[in-house]
Amino acid sequence: MCKFVISGGQTLRGELTVSGSKNAALPIVSAALLAEGPCTIENIPNIADVQSMLDILKKLGANVEELDRNTIRIDATQVTSHEATFDLVSKLRGSYYLMGAFLGRFGQAVVALPGGCKLGTRPIDQHLKGFQALGVDIVEAYGKVTAKAYDASGILHGNNIYLDVVSVGATINLMLAACKAAGQTVIENCAREPHVVDVANFLNSMGAKIRGAGTDIIKITGVPKLHGVEMYSIIPDQIEAGTYMIAAAATGGEITIKNIIPRHQESLTAKLQEMSIGIEEGEDWIRIYNNGSVSAAHVKTLPYPGFPTDMQPQITVLLSQADGTSKIVEGVTDFRFQYTEELKRMGADITVNGKMAMVSGPKNLKGTIVRAPDLRGGAALVIAALMAEGDTVIQDVQFIDRGYDNIVGKLQSVGAKIVRVEDDN
Repeated sequence: MCKFVISGGQTLRGELTVSGSKNAALPIVSAALLAEGPCTIENIPNIADVQSMLDILKKLGANVEELDRNTIRIDATQVTSHEATFDLVSKLRGSYYLMGAFLGRFGQAVVALPGGCKLGTRPIDQHLKGFQALGVDIVEAYGKVTAKAYDASGILHGNNIYLDVVSVGATINLMLAACKAAGQTVIENCAREPHVVDVANFLNSMGAKIRGAGTDIIKITGVPKLHGVEMYSIIPDQIEAGTYMIAAAATGGEITIKNIIPRHQESLTAKLQEMSIGIEEGEDWIRIYNNGSVSAAHVKTLPYPGFPTDMQPQITVLLSQADGTSKIVEGVTDFRFQYTEELKRMGADITVNGKMAMVSGPKNLKGTIVRAPDLRGGAALVIAALMAEGDTVIQDVQFIDRGYDNIVGKLQSVGAKIVRVEDDN
């Protein structure tokens, strides 16, 4: 176990490069189980969640070769098991993508119920409903899901599926399961996030026939087999990019963030401009600068292209420095405000009422000992520590490591005083 020790008050300046998308990498790694041949994937983030997924594939019998720090080759042709119920699976939220991959390949799956950050009830009922529409019998008991195609040959059958709520996980999982199903599958009310499109593009590079990714209707024509991929590059991580954008604004600094797709950041850049933060954009970079006061704003999280729930904790930290009172409404995830108790210990003025928080500023934050409650809440505490007076110790940074590739090194490169040390506690 490690902790971060951060000396605040440093103005961040310079350039840093964003890694590949965590939310695309996990299902893309799972999708490699569908290929009849090796898949080489580059721009893969070197983070704990991805490493856990690769370890799961290795335990299933896949050959995983790390060509360099951010490029891997996966050959899953020797995998014969459709079961993943060991502890590593139950600790990883993204492990539910194994269900879709197993069903697409074997027509059956036995997978432990997923874990991940404790952000309230995040059911997989839409996943299971979709699988059933594809001709799959589902039994959920004893901490695992057992799924098997009704068809004795193990083949799934295309169907029309309407998702009752917009779900990134269900949209992707159903693409994984349906790309080899007989006939056509139409999924309505789909999630439109960039990583949904990235997974569809990866599957299409394997020979799948998926149309409409990025819209609310996806059409999939099943194919009998999928081949390996010589090289596929994962899109940049929009949440990592957004975190560093806010870190620059919060410290009154100026950072150029490279290897990004600016249109993926549009909901955030629009809100930052509303808050009087300076922004310049290029083809694959954004420059953030803050030379004055921050204006209060109202934020409501929504599915893409709305403001992302994964950026809500970070922008709340910035709003604690704004002139006036801001309102944040969480429209996606339960219990996303757990981190606010730690911010209040640092001096932030935040009142939470259910899925709404009121933030009054500006308030001077002071360093203390805090604990990361989850991945994005942990990132918010890092930003708070960077602008706080004195030293801050952040414990439980294993949550942060789940989603940020080399966060300490990247922040050090732009002037942050942050170190990782062993936590004796």
